[in-house]
Amino acid sequence: MAEWDYEVFWKETLNQIHSELGEQDFSVWFVNLEYLRATENSIILAVPSIFYQDQIKVRYQNLIETSLKDLTGKDLTIIFEVVPRKKTENSPRRNETPAAGAENSGFVSGSKDTAGKTPEKKTRHPQLREDYIFDKYVIGENNSFAANAAIAISRNPGTAYNPFLIYGGVGLGKTHLMQAIGNYVHEDTDSKIIYITAENFLNEYVQGISENKMTAFKNKFRYTDVLLIDDIHFFQDKPGIQEELFHTFNTLLDAKKQLVFTCDRPVSELKKISERLMSRFEQCLKVDLQPPKYETRCAILKSTVESQGAVVPDEVIDLIGKNISSNVRDLISALNKLIAYTRLMGKPITIENAQHQLRDVFASPRQANMSIELIQRVTAEYFSLSPNDLKGKKRTQNIVFPRQLAMYIAREITEYSTTELGQAFGGRDHTTVMHSCQKIEEQIRSDPTMDATIESLKRLIKENGSKT
Repeated sequence: MAEWDYEVFWKETLNQIHSELGEQDFSVWFVNLEYLRATENSIILAVPSIFYQDQIKVRYQNLIETSLKDLTGKDLTIIFEVVPRKKTENSPRRNETPAAGAENSGFVSGSKDTAGKTPEKKTRHPQLREDYIFDKYVIGENNSFAANAAIAISRNPGTAYNPFLIYGGVGLGKTHLMQAIGNYVHEDTDSKIIYITAENFLNEYVQGISENKMTAFKNKFRYTDVLLIDDIHFFQDKPGIQEELFHTFNTLLDAKKQLVFTCDRPVSELKKISERLMSRFEQCLKVDLQPPKYETRCAILKSTVESQGAVVPDEVIDLIGKNISSNVRDLISALNKLIAYTRLMGKPITIENAQHQLRDVFASPRQANMSIELIQRVTAEYFSLSPNDLKGKKRTQNIVFPRQLAMYIAREITEYSTTELGQAFGGRDHTTVMHSCQKIEEQIRSDPTMDATIESLKRLIKENGSKT
């Protein structure tokens, strides 16, 4: 089929959409589209992932095709082709519109001024880790939406994506992404930025009360430009600090100051949070982080190797990437252990050394893709339920038994504590998990078919885990 050239119309369509949507939405979604080719009745665009393909189709395909028809007078169909991005060379500074098709889905590189020279670096922010920057945050399908939203926020804090909430399990990069926003804003502006954990926010609040310095406390947090609060699940069942955060939240939002939060679970699963504070959290643009897939894990390992100036063979990267899939923290920890061993012992990194030194890590149930989320999903599907049913409050028998079974299996094949499991199952107490496990153990003794059910579920969980 002959190819046609509609690129000039595509560029004009981008200009019109940019004007209609504004900088924020355009920079998140349209910088990742790239014109590839065209036929008489279609335009083929490159997208960096299946995630982006699905999101663009739902959000903007009709808008794109309508805009193209207005310009060309023809009904052109948009066809998407997934083309993974490579590492970028430059990342636009705030208020600089990225070129259409700019590669923004691999590593996000540091910005440069218009003369092509890197600006003089500011002194690091005392509350932020120097290495928690976008340059060192590897983007894959598991985190692309969250990362691109964070980049857009860092360019224009306090505007479209405010407030912003990142949630996900341990070691998936929530704090890194949050602090990357702070580091970017700090480097590029004179804005006042505060990063604090929820626990320290509470400690300062208690100290302010005990020392009669509440005015100073309020002024500190209500007169900042960017407020970053880590681990808001810590505020559960603490009504006093919730009240204070509610007023701080309102003050900053009314002043168009940027708020960013992290949480280890979806907001809907937080317990004992006041209704009005919960309504504020529900206002947030909420994005989740999932465990990275194999390709992203390898990219993270290679980035870390490069930053440390180490030499690690590709087959060792492949070995670690295939055997550690729980989270980024475990991945980097294993790599650092291997690098430290070979440096201290004066030995090269080989596949044999890696297999020997990391054998205990590889054998851990946590590294067999046995995440709580996976166990919940597979168990729910097995009983024709949803994962939310297992985490919810309903106590009907058709839900209680699968929930108890999922808790029992998670306790059997992972290293999570009963407290961690209780939190993952809707914020339940650890005694609930223990009771559930006891109930299943009783059924195993009385029902000869129970063992077969459990083994079937374990097999399904392992099969699903091996696919990621």
